[in-house]
Amino acid sequence: MSRLVDSLWEGSAEAHGPRRTRRPCRYQAYVPDGLAAAKLELESDLAADLVDAEVELASFDTRAKASGDLEQLAHLLLRAEAVASSKIEGLTIGSRALARHEAKIAHGEPSRDETADCVLGNIEAMRMAVDDIAKVPEVSTDHIRALHRALMDRSPNPELGGVVRTTQNWLGGNNFNPCDADFVPPPPEFVEPLLEDLCDFINRYDLPAVVQAGLVHAQFETIHPFADGNGRAGRALIHVTLRRRNAATSFVPPVSLALATNSSGYIGGLTAFRYVGEPGTKTAAVALSRWLEVFITATRRAVADAGRLGEDLAALESRWRAAVASRQGSTAERALPVLLTHPVITVDDLASLTGVSFQAANTAITRLVDAGVLTTAGSAARNRLFEARDVFTLLTKYERSLATLSGDTRADRPARPVPDRLI
Repeated sequence: MSRLVDSLWEGSAEAHGPRRTRRPCRYQAYVPDGLAAAKLELESDLAADLVDAEVELASFDTRAKASGDLEQLAHLLLRAEAVASSKIEGLTIGSRALARHEAKIAHGEPSRDETADCVLGNIEAMRMAVDDIAKVPEVSTDHIRALHRALMDRSPNPELGGVVRTTQNWLGGNNFNPCDADFVPPPPEFVEPLLEDLCDFINRYDLPAVVQAGLVHAQFETIHPFADGNGRAGRALIHVTLRRRNAATSFVPPVSLALATNSSGYIGGLTAFRYVGEPGTKTAAVALSRWLEVFITATRRAVADAGRLGEDLAALESRWRAAVASRQGSTAERALPVLLTHPVITVDDLASLTGVSFQAANTAITRLVDAGVLTTAGSAARNRLFEARDVFTLLTKYERSLATLSGDTRADRPARPVPDRLI
């Protein structure tokens, strides 16, 4: 039975903060039901929406497999999802600045940007989620810890990575005690058993994949097992579940972008999920349905926008080919799909990625600069960076469109902060 646990915050006269936050106070922590043995019945409208979401996922997955641009689309979608998941937590950086930071690091150049490093950690965690953890026979708490370690590896507090909390945490309120918090997760003694139960639920194969992914995320966020990074880790688990269930084998639907657009609905849905009472009751069913309605809607939106990104990628590469007008099979032509996944690049990078000599890569980059596909970035003579500005324009348009309910930023005001249009 899910319940609220009354607890006493001892307080301390020596603690930091105003006097009122140093006094003892009472609070309630929430302990959810386990999910491992949960049974689920959906109302007819929600069941119909679920069918639509799973059909759309399967259809897009099939189209993505058949597309010659699968690698480029999958790469950009994974990064877009990781970046969006980071932005929900206040880690905001543009795709262009992130790519430049990553390229400089790859070439041993100093580049200090704490936010960029945290986002790169989230990209690695997302890659681990879909390429590694999703493929194991059974997901365990060790896998969740490993995912969290990857996420936190580049953060200011890497020592927190993979360490399940042994103290009480909370969301909202103040930094000194949980008594005025918006939500207090389970006390620490409940965390390990709830994580074990969550893994058992992830390993089930008798539920619709989208429902399972949504409940995995909501339960993980409710447990809040780590001191930091819970939101990003919980959103990565969405994709572990979808990939394990073969619902999205070729791409990462950018669910985080869709959830971020409806942030009030996202928070409201997670809050509704945290019912108090017996499992299997009307109260429990309404709570789960409220959250799943939010999640299923976000999934459908993510698939639709992923399709538009795929179309835009194909159109961009076609425009590049027309601009380059190079002979078939030339290094310049072979570079075009590479630039979609590596929009900031050096001559050495292009030589390595296409398997040609430095001289051939240099000649190709000169041709691409002359055609307007590449521009120089920065003034360094050694390891000079070149960037495919059109890719960042495309990604900016994509993120801006997902920030509105209609998908049109010229008609609707974005529901959240978005990057400025590139000129």
